[in-house]
Amino acid sequence: MESMALWKRILILLICGWGILAAIPNLFYARVERHNDAATAIAATGGTATPEQTAALAEWPVILPSALMNLGLDLRGGAHLLAEVKVADVYKSRMNSLWPEVRDTLRNLRDQVGAVRRAPSPDDVLRVTLTNPAGMTAALEAVRGLGSGVMSLTGVGQSTLDVTAEGNDIVVRLSDAEMQATDERTIQQSLEIIRRRVDEAGTREPTIQRQGSDRILIQVPGIGSASELKALIGQTAKLTFNAVISRTTDAGATAGPRNVLLPSQNEAGVYYIVEDSPVVSGEDLVDAQPSFDQNGRPAVSFRFDSTGARAFGDYTAANIGAPFAIVLDGKVISAPVIQSHIPGGSGIITGSFSVEESTRLAVLLRAGALPAEMTFLEERTIGPELGQDSIDAGRKAALIGMVAVATYMVLSYGMFGVFANIALAINIALIMAVLSAIGATLTLPGIAGIVLTMGMAVDANVLIFERMREELRAGANPRRTIAEGFDRAFSAIMDSNVTGFLTAVIMYWLGSGAVRGFAVTLGLGIITSMFTAVYVTRLIVEIYVDWKRPKTLVV
Repeated sequence: MESMALWKRILILLICGWGILAAIPNLFYARVERHNDAATAIAATGGTATPEQTAALAEWPVILPSALMNLGLDLRGGAHLLAEVKVADVYKSRMNSLWPEVRDTLRNLRDQVGAVRRAPSPDDVLRVTLTNPAGMTAALEAVRGLGSGVMSLTGVGQSTLDVTAEGNDIVVRLSDAEMQATDERTIQQSLEIIRRRVDEAGTREPTIQRQGSDRILIQVPGIGSASELKALIGQTAKLTFNAVISRTTDAGATAGPRNVLLPSQNEAGVYYIVEDSPVVSGEDLVDAQPSFDQNGRPAVSFRFDSTGARAFGDYTAANIGAPFAIVLDGKVISAPVIQSHIPGGSGIITGSFSVEESTRLAVLLRAGALPAEMTFLEERTIGPELGQDSIDAGRKAALIGMVAVATYMVLSYGMFGVFANIALAINIALIMAVLSAIGATLTLPGIAGIVLTMGMAVDANVLIFERMREELRAGANPRRTIAEGFDRAFSAIMDSNVTGFLTAVIMYWLGSGAVRGFAVTLGLGIITSMFTAVYVTRLIVEIYVDWKRPKTLVV
């Protein structure tokens, strides 16, 4: 048998050493987690640490690895939500924001089209009536000019607007290509905003992913309940600044066309009639922070981008002495009178806030407004006790599987079975190390994948050892027996592992949730088991033969 090259031996030993060292933190999960949380908190404050954080930091040596496998919802406990995004809300918003542009464009053609007014129509349609239909052709051309190219691969060359004439009316809709692109943008924007809101709350390794055409799956380990998660992400936090028409105490007051009646959040029985189209919206915000007003009461300071700052400044300059409403999620939280021109795009929102409420509002505004309302179709809370039960059950299953496999290998192959068991233990350590290094999330199905990997790992050793027995029966010497056993079994091992790995890839590609968790550990386990069964076991056997120099082998 030709011995393995020295550089290969060193490389194998280094990989095994790294795997064992990187897996050790997971055996002291709670201590290392407290250490990591303290280190993150101290870094966020610029190095300032509380006594509790200092004590937590000292629970784990800094020189040792501290990366951990993330525990999934079924192991850690937490909240699960399945939300449906009402993408049709975006169409209504688009039509409302388009109306001022259409109105101003047609006013420039007053001599040809006469007066224009917005006619009643469905939410996703803008219908404009002309008093002089003789100018319909010019009007259609002008309104079509407001459209632009669809920003999607499938809509290249198509306009965002579908503009037609029906009698004296111009009917404006989003084109089919733009509706499809809008749906896609709405879901992606919702995903990003939910992710930002969850991250702002400091939760650990959430799962936020799209399901189907208009649904979003949200799983957040470690959060108290589904209702708490809904409170964090369920609000649209839609902030607008609207012109005030009047103030009333009549809940049934008629708002008038293109106006809306909104209740006051802080004044019971008070309502405001405001213009439906906002002067500036929360989409123009670039920052929002909890603060205090001049009287020391909790408030939220905000800052607009250049576009929002210009619109806000122009409006305040032209409406000094008039009130304007700060509207949050359909309620007027403040309606101050404009005292002077407000340049720069900065301001402050005051109201009857507690410190917690101002902090939460700042988080929601900073993360951005959800583009559409969400309906929660499914919600579940998994308590930490159930998660611990899952961990205990998974640990028990893994131990039983490992003991059964190890016992079988020793009884069947004696000393070589011991070698295979050493390689198996290293294999498990490598799986844990890789999961920790890449930040993967371990779930209960993932534990099942690890247990399955144990059987697959020793299966390769079984092929090798059986091939070695055939060589012994043919009269080969120990070194030739070992060489032929590993070399001739390699093709069969490779074939079985490649097909298994392809299965794991397909499961990860097509599956979701638990299926993906299983596929991740299965795929990683196949790679590590291939390495340990072929290379680690061979290195151990070579070291044994070089040391003992046996005349015969007992396999």
